[in-house]
Amino acid sequence: MDRIKRNYGLFTTIAMIIGICIGSGIFFKSDNILAATGGSVPLGVAVFLLGATSIIFGGLCISELASRTDRPGGVITYVEEFVGEKYACGMGWFQIFVYFPTITAVVSWVVGIYICLLFSWDGTLENQMLVGFLFYTFCFLMNSLSARLGGGFQNLSTMVKMIPLVVIAVFGLFFGNPSAGFQSFPVQKLEGAEWLSAIGPVAFSFDGWTISTSIASEIRDSKKNLPKALVIGPLVILATYVAYFIGVSSLLPPQKIIEMQDAHVYAVANKLFGSLGAKLILIFVIIAVMGTVNGIILGYIRMPYSMALRGEKVFPFSKFLGKRSEKLDMPVNSAAFCYGVTLFWMVVHFFTVKFSVLPNSDISEISIAMSYLFYIVLYYKVFSLYRKGDIQSAFRGVAVPLFATLGSGFVLSGGLQSKLFLLYAGICILTVMISFLYYNFHQMQKQA
Repeated sequence: MDRIKRNYGLFTTIAMIIGICIGSGIFFKSDNILAATGGSVPLGVAVFLLGATSIIFGGLCISELASRTDRPGGVITYVEEFVGEKYACGMGWFQIFVYFPTITAVVSWVVGIYICLLFSWDGTLENQMLVGFLFYTFCFLMNSLSARLGGGFQNLSTMVKMIPLVVIAVFGLFFGNPSAGFQSFPVQKLEGAEWLSAIGPVAFSFDGWTISTSIASEIRDSKKNLPKALVIGPLVILATYVAYFIGVSSLLPPQKIIEMQDAHVYAVANKLFGSLGAKLILIFVIIAVMGTVNGIILGYIRMPYSMALRGEKVFPFSKFLGKRSEKLDMPVNSAAFCYGVTLFWMVVHFFTVKFSVLPNSDISEISIAMSYLFYIVLYYKVFSLYRKGDIQSAFRGVAVPLFATLGSGFVLSGGLQSKLFLLYAGICILTVMISFLYYNFHQMQKQA
């Protein structure tokens, strides 16, 4: 195996987790969460806290596995070492062909939406997709040509995107009326467990935290720094989300936020800074979404390379995809492969939006909830390490995987609220089943 340089430190790893999770979602999902909770701010905060258990305790679980290896591949490597090679093959295919490219395609399109708004361009789907295509092409090139350049952009975008969140949170908490939101009752009547639909936007806002594990082999002192990042990052995200949610609900009444939907962000900006505020917030949001795309691509381009190192038995074209450019010290072939897969999903996304194939949804939702099924298997393996005596602490070996599993179950229950869940699950399961058939075929050839 080629010697891999340790390009990333603890701050970049934390920035990657925060940068991927904090994208456009938190800016434009607050109204969805309030609508789902009937306008109840306390219930909305509760959903945030419950949703956060999936990444805080999940991060603690994954950190136990991360501290025991620094092989490239991240979550795929953990599945291979602690569950089995066949299941690692399934997870790898799922992430490479569905998870990463669908999210990349949709979030790149969001960049196009906001760029068109900022410059008052005609916001047709074609124009939005063109801008998104050009931006993700730029990100693929930047991250393929220089690990430091991609990491530097991630650090910068993470710091910049925190500015509007912190400003709105601080102004709302100190100059708004947070007590009114907590003292008010729901403005809309809730039927049964209808509030569970709030899990969807919360899960979207938190998603992406495990992508940082894909650069584990390139993190300096990864056995210490990656576990730290997997704990610090989610805690920062939770604190930021809750503060922002309370802050924005303090500056505008919950019912007003529900009525204005996504436009409530601009109303808050105008209230705080005047007419210039709306444009300023939009610029920050664009940088935030750009950082999300960059962070996803930063991790994605290494996935086929990682799978290729395991040989042709788990992934096709391994000799080609397993090469690193000596000049750039980057898996350029792997990045080009990812670019092609993403382009395919960009085309799929264009037609699903153009012809309203997935009403009130998009292709990125295909994999978000289903990915937590894989995580639950890893959480169980952490418990198994405790039973074997490899983990001495009952908190780390029992309580942490238990709460991580409950958090994942909470996210999955939110996914079940979607009428398209069975379709999404079918696509994910089909991808994994094809990978199993591929793996079994090569195993039979080996034995023949």
